[in-house]
Amino acid sequence: MVVRSAKAGVEATGHAVAVVGAGPAGMFAARALAAAGHEVVIINRDIKPGGLAEYGIYPDKIKMKSGLRKQFWKILEEPRIRYLGGVRVAEGGDMTLKELRGLGFSALVLAVGAQGTKLLGLPGEQAEGVYHAKDLVYWYNRLPPFTDMAVRFGRRVAIVGVGNVMVDIAHWIVLNEPGVEEVVILCRRGPAERKYTPKEISYIAAAFDRERLAAEIERIRPQLEAVGQDPEGLLAELTASCDVPLSGPSAVRVTFEFLTSPVAIEADEAGRVAGVRVERNALVPREGGEPGSRGLGQFEVLPIDTMVYAIGDSVDPALGLPVGRDGFATAQGGDSYQAEEGGAPVDGVFLVGWSRRASDGLVGKARQDAEIGCVEVNAWLAARAPEPAAAGAFDRLMAALAGCGADPMATEAVRRLVEIEDARAEAEGLEEFKFGTDAEMRAAILQI
Repeated sequence: MVVRSAKAGVEATGHAVAVVGAGPAGMFAARALAAAGHEVVIINRDIKPGGLAEYGIYPDKIKMKSGLRKQFWKILEEPRIRYLGGVRVAEGGDMTLKELRGLGFSALVLAVGAQGTKLLGLPGEQAEGVYHAKDLVYWYNRLPPFTDMAVRFGRRVAIVGVGNVMVDIAHWIVLNEPGVEEVVILCRRGPAERKYTPKEISYIAAAFDRERLAAEIERIRPQLEAVGQDPEGLLAELTASCDVPLSGPSAVRVTFEFLTSPVAIEADEAGRVAGVRVERNALVPREGGEPGSRGLGQFEVLPIDTMVYAIGDSVDPALGLPVGRDGFATAQGGDSYQAEEGGAPVDGVFLVGWSRRASDGLVGKARQDAEIGCVEVNAWLAARAPEPAAAGAFDRLMAALAGCGADPMATEAVRRLVEIEDARAEAEGLEEFKFGTDAEMRAAILQI
């Protein structure tokens, strides 16, 4: 029998879909699937929904996060959408992907983001004091279990990468780590190839060591001019926001090492980072695109105490799917949203967001990718009659989670948690308060 939703005016299809991940891609995918008439359950590793929108945006961007939270809560209020937080789907998690696939859902949409750690494979990068930017972002945004990381910055921090994530890490250090004296940005290419945006860099530009920056431009002047770039113009662009004041006091200096690639991490006798060996580069013209870089065979060691990789993210193979070039492998050479394994599409399993293409865009891109992907999912489902097992898939999921000892947090429980945190923030005069562990969150919920 076909049931019509009074709210949406859309006939229920009889299909049940599990969406794994509750970041922007997962949330907007759930909305698109529910709007098509499918019953949807969102399964999320974290207790609270939001993903990078909750735990990846710089902490003081309260207005931005508030707007996204309101959108997500509207999605969670949809009558065809259920939410289960605090459940990890992965090898070694609460449930494997294979087990989830066996519960009778018509389709799975995987929106777990890029939770792998992308490194450069340098000798010595396992030394104490080498961090991945994603882990630090989760740490200062208080995402369990990253809140338990014993982060210790030394006096001189090197960050590899020249995008907005680098800016966020430098921003945090400049305003919150008084023991740091200098942040050194290592850039494989030149200033014209920087990827950060003018708005983001304005938050830290006042901390630039302008004298050192001018000297750095002079150092690489021959390489810039060799590819037709204007050193004076680039220096003016780099320093355009230097008169915008910082939002708080800081004595940290930010410097740049352009045309410089790290080749090895050097550690002291205690196994902690003591320096980075780098190679100087030249720019190499490329027809129709940005110049590349080529090592000059000139090496030196820069003394540092901490190294941070801000070079993008990778997917986590613990999910249980093959990894492709940009994310988990998808069919049709990556043009499809359907997962691929052994050269063939995986029946009923789809990927959206950073699970499909890691580090590709921000919230707007994640939403667009999810909505486009769900056009493919909905077409796939429309071509198939629902199996009888779909009607009981959610109940089987809950039984399986109970059987493995998992304790999923449903929508109302998470709503109570948010209310408790908001009340705590107001009582303490804070813009925002977050419990730092899952145990604290669960305890707060149970106290009500």
